[in-house]
Amino acid sequence: MRFIKTNFKDLFIIKHNLYTDDRGYFKETFKKEKLEKLFDKKINFCQQNSVKSKKNVLRGLHFQKDPNGQSKLISVEQGKILDIAVDIRKDSETYGRYFSYILSQENHESLFIPKGFAHGYLTISETVLINYTVDNYYSPKNEMGISYDDKFLKIDWGVDHNRLIISKKDKKYEPFKW
Repeated sequence: MRFIKTNFKDLFIIKHNLYTDDRGYFKETFKKEKLEKLFDKKINFCQQNSVKSKKNVLRGLHFQKDPNGQSKLISVEQGKILDIAVDIRKDSETYGRYFSYILSQENHESLFIPKGFAHGYLTISETVLINYTVDNYYSPKNEMGISYDDKFLKIDWGVDHNRLIISKKDKKYEPFKW
């Protein structure tokens, strides 16, 4: 397992070691001690979520406001997504900017997104299976979001917006507020 820095503080791409043989493969997707050493603080993942989506499904941009802010570890088990993380930490040098990255079953990578980011993704394969782990429990009353087509962020989803499949809830999110 190798951690690759991005231009966003504490947001890392994780390259997993893949061990293959005639049966298939094995990989570690999370090792608590390595993450804690990297951040020099405790990481206490408490909830694992799995999502299946079809092509052109856009989920997000979601976040939990304090005290329920969440760090996320995103991994794709099948398919391919365009993953987006928007820095909403007001004291950050990258506040108001977004990070985009392709996660897929082929690249065997994960994305660690720290608290203080809104998160979303677009399914770019026929189907996708995603696992993500969070370090704080979901709280409906603290759930927030940012509009996927925000005029300030100008996220390039790579697909005509008319082809996107978006939930009613995600369509109602307001623009990014400075």
